[in-house]
Formats: sequence, C-alpha cells, structure tokens
Amino acid sequence: MSENYNDIPNLFGSMVFDDSTMKEKLPKDVYKALKKTIQDGKSLDSSIANAVANAMKDWAIEKGATHFTHWFQPMTGITAEKHDSFISPTEDGKVIMEFSGKELIKGEPDASSFPSGGLRATFEARGYTAWDPTSYAFIKENTLCIPTVFCSYSGEVLDKKTPLMRSMEVISKQAVRILKLFGHDEVKRVTTTVGPEQEYFLVDKKLYDQRKDLIFTGRTLFGAKPPKGQELDDHYFGNIKPRVAAFMKDLDEELWKLGVLAKTEHNEVAPAQHELAPIFSTTNIATDHNQLTMEMMKKVAMRHGLTCLLHEKPFAGINGSGKHNNWSISTNTGMNLLEPGKTPHDNLQFLLFLCAVIKAVDKNQDLLRLSVASAGNDHRLGANEAPPAIISIFLGDELTGVLESYENGGDYSQAEKSEMKTGVHVLPHFMKDTTDRNRTSPFAFTGNKFEFRMLGSKLSISGPNIVLNTIVAEELEQFADVLEKAEDFEAAVKELIKKTVKEHKRIIFNGNNYSDEWVEEAKKRGLLNLKTTVDALPYFISTKNIELFTKHHIFTQAEMHSRCDILLEEYCKVLNIECLTMLDMVKKDIIPAVQSYIKDLSDTAVSKASLQLSCDFEKELVTKLSSLSSCLYKKTNQLESALLDSKNYTDILECAKYYKSTIFTAMQEVRAVADELEANTASNYWPFPTYGELLFNI
Repeated sequence: MSENYNDIPNLFGSMVFDDSTMKEKLPKDVYKALKKTIQDGKSLDSSIANAVANAMKDWAIEKGATHFTHWFQPMTGITAEKHDSFISPTEDGKVIMEFSGKELIKGEPDASSFPSGGLRATFEARGYTAWDPTSYAFIKENTLCIPTVFCSYSGEVLDKKTPLMRSMEVISKQAVRILKLFGHDEVKRVTTTVGPEQEYFLVDKKLYDQRKDLIFTGRTLFGAKPPKGQELDDHYFGNIKPRVAAFMKDLDEELWKLGVLAKTEHNEVAPAQHELAPIFSTTNIATDHNQLTMEMMKKVAMRHGLTCLLHEKPFAGINGSGKHNNWSISTNTGMNLLEPGKTPHDNLQFLLFLCAVIKAVDKNQDLLRLSVASAGNDHRLGANEAPPAIISIFLGDELTGVLESYENGGDYSQAEKSEMKTGVHVLPHFMKDTTDRNRTSPFAFTGNKFEFRMLGSKLSISGPNIVLNTIVAEELEQFADVLEKAEDFEAAVKELIKKTVKEHKRIIFNGNNYSDEWVEEAKKRGLLNLKTTVDALPYFISTKNIELFTKHHIFTQAEMHSRCDILLEEYCKVLNIECLTMLDMVKKDIIPAVQSYIKDLSDTAVSKASLQLSCDFEKELVTKLSSLSSCLYKKTNQLESALLDSKNYTDILECAKYYKSTIFTAMQEVRAVADELEANTASNYWPFPTYGELLFNI
C-alpha cells in the first residue's frame, strides 16, 4: 500500500497495458494499427498479433507476471479465467518464456460447464475465447489478464461482453447517421459511456463466518429488528470509521493500479453500507472495470478482517444496495450528445437525441425492467429505498417545459437561474440550477446523462446497457430514415420532436415515485408494473423483442430463448439454495438453541418452586417459547414439503412461478416465527450474530 499520494499519477494504470504503455513497447506501425482498431472499431490484422503478444509478455514479466489468462464474462454474472504459464520447454531441459499471437487472439476453455440455456449439450465441450482489443489487458495477482469474448464451438454467444459490443456498434452506426444530417461529417464513431455507482455492505468477517445464510446465500434469512436501524439518518455521509477508511484507501490503490477511475466514496443510508463511484468510461471498459471493482472489494475486505456483501438486500428492514448506471452518448470528437447547452429549447440536436431516449424507454419498459430482474433485486425494488418496478423518466421542470412548448406549438420562456442565498454574508453565493433532482425516479436525467437507478448491487451492468444501446439505436434509425428523406430538415426535426412528445409523454413523471398515488396514476397511463423477476422475464422472448434484437444482430432467437431460460433457472436455484439453508439453520441451530434455553428455564422454575419462590415468569416464557417452537417446526415441515413438490415442475417458467408464489411465501412464514423466537431468547443461547452485532460492530 502506497503511503505517498504524490505517487498516485505513477500508480494509476501501472498494471494496465494501456495506450501509453503500448506506445512505448510496440513498433510504431503495430501501435498505429492497434490504435486504429480501438478508436474506429476496425478489424485487427492478425499479422501484427505476434508483435503485440511479445511486447505484452515482456511488459507483464517485468511486472512480475508468470501466467496469462483469457478473462471473460460468462452468463454466471461473474468473471472466469483459466491460467497458463508463459514457460515453454527447450531442448536442453530448460524453459523459456513465450507468448504467441495465437495464444493472445484465441483460447479454448471448456464451454459445457457454463450456463447455455440448452444451446449446448454437456458432451459438446469446446468453446472459444477471443481477444477484445478495445479493453486493455491488465495484471492481477501475477497473471496477465486479457479481456475476451466467449462463444461455443458452433458460434452461439455464451457471454455478456459480445452482445454488449454489438449493441455499441449498432448505436454508433445510427447516431453517426443523425449527426451527419446536422453537418458533423467529422464524427466517425459514437460511443456510450457509463459511470456505475456501486453500493455495498461491510461486516466483520468473524461474525460473517458464524452465519450460514450469509455464507451460502449472501443475505440473512433470519434476523430480528435491532433497537436502532437507519431511522436517525446519521450514517448517510457520516464520519467514515477508521477501519472502513483503511479499507477504502487500500481499495482505491488496488483499483487505481488497474486503471479503474475510482473517484467518490462515502457512507450510504443503512448502517454498515457504503458507496464507491467511478468517473465515466466507455461502456465496454466500464463493464470490465465494474466486474473488477466487485472482485477487488471482496479481496481487499478480507485483508482488513471484513467481508464485503454485494447482495441487493442482505438485511431486512433497512435499505438494500443498488448500482446506479449513469449512461450517456459521446462522439469520437468529444461531443456529449445529451448535453442540453445553455439554451436547450433551441438545441435541436440535443432534443432529437433526448426524444429518441424518451420514445425508446416508453416502448421498451418491459426490456428495461427485465434487464435488472433477479431474485435478490426483487427484495429491493418497490421499497422506500429504491425505484418501484414501474419504469418512468424524470426530466425536471425545465426540459419538460421545453418539450411541452414543442408539443403545443407555443412559446417557451426559459427560466433564469437565480442566486442561492444562504443568509450569511461571509458564505459564497452561487447560481442555483434551474431544476431540482429526483432521487426516487428509476430513470432520471441528471444534467448530461441518464441515471438508471434500478440495477441491483451485484448485477453485471452489461445487460441493462445492451438494452439501452439497442432500444435507442432502433429509434435513432427510425428518425434517420425520416430525416434523410426530408426536404426541410429543420421542420422535419421539429415535427419529430412534437410527434414523439405527444405519443410518449406518459413515460415522463417528475413526482414522487415512492407514493401509492403514482402506482395508481401509472396504471391509468397504461405503464407496466412488473413486480417480480418471474413477471418480467417472459417478456424477453415476446415477438416485439425478438424482432428488435434479431434485426440488429444483437442476439439470435435461440440465444434469446436460452438467456430467458438461464435467468429463470437461476431464479429457481437461488430460492432453492435459500430454502435448503433455511431448513438447515432451523433444524440444526435454531430449534436446538431454543430448546436448550427452554430446558434451563424449566430447571430454574423447578428449583424456585422447591424453594417456594414464584416462577410465573419462567412458566410464562417457557409456554411462549414452546408455542413458537411448535409453530416453527410446523412451518418448517410445510416448507420442506413445498420444496419437494417443486420437483414436479418440468417447465422452467412454471417452476419459477411456483417458487415465487409458494416457496417464497412459506419461507417468509418460517422467518417470521424464527425472528419472534430470537426476540424472546437470551442472547447467549441464540446461535448466530444478531443484526445489531453485524451492523454496528465495525
């Protein structure tokens, strides 16, 4: 760990084969060819791969690397890697360090053990990883990691990176068409950018190790409410405790070495909850970096005797963790296409791109909702801590007024910025923004970007960004088709803006998304309310969505069906593991602990009775605990029986529906009784660390 913050510029990216390193290590012609691939999205000539591989190997060895791996992102939602050493035998029985262009470009992991949703049979094992030159290689734990895509022997996509890169190419193509009509012939490529804010919990590892539910499921399946939670709002942005601050400092340095632009860190709302936010990167790199961030959070936490929890809802009764996906669109010339400028009413280019997003979100509420669907996120969405399951857009009063003026054909009077006055002369005065922010909105415009706030904390950001890129590209294509034929370009743009606002304004809502009134209002507007993962996922394979993704060559129809099955199967597996863990904890830990307490209370009552002392308290408590124990035993048997019945379902969707309606309900009933037992059992008998200990022990 570095103690000298003057070294940070040298520390940053020191373990990344980035642009400056490539420029230094590669021959000029090789560097130019590789740079052209990265900047313009052109194909890389395989003839230069050997030169790149050799330079990459020499650099990695200088940094202490002994192995290399193709680092990829299968449908598990986490990353995968198979390590090979650089050593190669020589005739004299020695070894040399080698790394060829062939090894750089292609790897062959076993594809049969990764989720494929039926695309591949178990015996069809061959799979390929292929180098992604647009995402820099890096060194992690003495291993050169090469970001790659992953596909099967017959070409089916088995990863999250390939469709993301396809979606980036599609939106670039359509955005460039629009920009040429506005006279920007110099723009060759458009990229989407993302800054994913990452929320997480930190708990003491010794306490974590005593909780089977945290170990096996990532969340607490039991836990009585502690005397204090987050109701005082004293944790949010509060003083960072020394142990957490040491973790954050260590984490920053590890991420900076890997070129991750970790920028902002603070305490979140819930006790033991924190957040890290990076600076924007291109979506592909931001996705890689977020996967690295989650991995490093867990590893660095262990060094500090902590455990990092990335589950969306590790503790009931307090806020869960999200991941805010700040999404924007930029050109290779540095222009942000979602920047309103000083006079947004007159900025037709901005308004057209804004309308493309509005139309895309309204038409594809189902896709955005299912892109964040998971068993864990079902616990979080809809609570007063996160957006509801209803998709809507917050624009703020100023932009809403601009769009209404186009719809109604009236004049627009731009609001003047006013000075912020604190009433204290010594404090600096500054200009207020013309509109407030809305932290309850699931999809909010925040100045020059949209913040998609529905993502769960452990979710790969690839899925939501595949959807965003593709649905906006579709609308840009439709706009371009109209505008390229227009005789009066400016009039046609204004007419498109007017038409879009009129037809899709129902998706715009600037009020409180947490209120019951909004749920009713959204229903009147005809907006979807897909409350759970099981409600949302089947929409993925609707005719509309299959046509959309196959048209733009993001997925084949078979790949879409496979992904739907994978996600439904994962949902069932998650609940199955939680159910089995719950049964294990009740039978082996909770009931024996309570029975032990009952026995000691009964023995005490007998002793007191023999001394002719009152034992009403002991009798009353024993009666209560016995009754609750009997209820828990009964509820546990019902849960176990329901779990056995789940094996009767062969259709994955019907099985998921059963888990949602029957298994989950039975689990909640078991928990309610167990939590009541915890609240009435002496702490020295209870077999697990309590919420109070977990949340306030650091």
